[in-house]
Amino acid sequence: MDNLEILIPLAPFIMVVCIVCIPLWLKSRERREMQATVRAAIEKGQALPPELIEAMSKEVKPPKESSALRDIRVGVILIAVGAGLAVLGLMLGHVEDEALHPILGIAAIPALIGVAYVILSFFNPNKGVRPQV
Repeated sequence: MDNLEILIPLAPFIMVVCIVCIPLWLKSRERREMQATVRAAIEKGQALPPELIEAMSKEVKPPKESSALRDIRVGVILIAVGAGLAVLGLMLGHVEDEALHPILGIAAIPALIGVAYVILSFFNPNKGVRPQV
């Protein structure tokens, strides 16, 4: 029974490690198998189809460039998250008086980051660039 009592507090940490590590391991295994297939085809002298080359290069995502429109979108989403947390604080404030101020403090963090994004969008040099979806 002592072993189970040790695992219970460690369960959230083990879960996070599993959520992060298992997809990374599966993706690397898939890439290794694809590379082995390509190597075998090259060793046999077969030409690689353009669809295969395109599929292999599609997985590599170019970094998203910052634009004013993207900054505004991120800012509005963060302001909405802050507003949602503030409403939660107001609702909980009716039930428990001491819950209002800490939750409003927590709500201020994403909201103020969102305001900073919106302000920075006015100074972004890439104003006319539409973000890649």
